Amino acid sequence: MELLHQGKVRDVYSDRPGEVILVATDRVSVYDVVLPTPIPDKGKLLTSLSLWWFEQLNDVMPNHVISSTDVPAEFAGRAVRCQQVDIIQVECIARGYLAGLGWDAYQESGKISGVAIPPGLREGDKLPQPVFTPTTKTAPEDGHDEPMTFEEVSDAVGPELAKTLEAKTLELFTRATEITAGRGVHLADTKFEFGLAKDGTLVLADEVLTSDSSRYWRDEDWKPGQRQISYDKQFVRDWARDLGTWDKTPPGPEIPAEVVDETRARYVAMYERITGLKWD
Repeated sequence: MELLHQGKVRDVYSDRPGEVILVATDRVSVYDVVLPTPIPDKGKLLTSLSLWWFEQLNDVMPNHVISSTDVPAEFAGRAVRCQQVDIIQVECIARGYLAGLGWDAYQESGKISGVAIPPGLREGDKLPQPVFTPTTKTAPEDGHDEPMTFEEVSDAVGPELAKTLEAKTLELFTRATEITAGRGVHLADTKFEFGLAKDGTLVLADEVLTSDSSRYWRDEDWKPGQRQISYDKQFVRDWARDLGTWDKTPPGPEIPAEVVDETRARYVAMYERITGLKWD
C-alpha cells in the first residue's frame, strides 16, 4: 500500500485500482491543529459509529463504503475499504442549534454563513429549522476552514450541485435527528462530506455523524442560555479554549491525562447511547 494523504486525524492509502483504505487514527485536532496527545481507541470508536450511521442513512443516498473487514490486519477495527471518489471541496455543515462557531457568528452579525438567524436566541437554543452553513475545506497546512455563503458554494461547484449539496445535507441531518431524538440525544450540528464516483454519482463519503464531526448533547443536560455539556470533541475544544495560554496555532498543547480519559469516556458513552450497542 502507498500513503496517499495524511489528514488531521485520518490517513488514506491506495490499494486496489479504484479503491482506497481510509484509516481513522487516535489523533485529535481542535481549531484545525493536531494536538500531540492521542485519545486511546478513538479511531476504532469513530469508525464503528460512522459505519453504523452509514447503514442508517443508506436509503437516503449511496455511500463510498465497500467493506469494513477486507482491510489490512494492522488497521483492523479502525479502517474502511472505500470507493475512490473525487471529494467535493466544501465542508457541508447542517446546524439545528446555536453553538460553537455558529453561536459566535450569530452574536457578531445575526447570520451564519450568510444565513440570517432570528434575533433574540440564546446559546444552545434550537433553531426554527435546520440551516446549511458550509465552510471551505482546507489542508492542515493551510490554516482554518472559513465560512462560505451558498452563493460562494455555487460559484465553486456550480449552481445545480450546490443545490443538491444543500438539499442532501439537510435531508441527512433531518433523518439523523429523528434517530437521535429517540435515543435521548440532541444532534446540534454535524459535517458531511460528499464525493463524485467515476460514473458521476454523488455519494456520502469520509466519516459521518461521528463524535469528531458532530456536536452531541444528552437530553438531560440540555439547558439553553449557556455552554452545553458535550459528548463529542467539543470537550477537548473547551479545554483548549479555557487554557488562555494557547493562540490556536501549531504546535498544540499536550492534553492532560484526566482530559484524555474523560474524552474517551464521552466518546464511549455517546457510541453506546446512539447505537444501543455495548463498546467492548
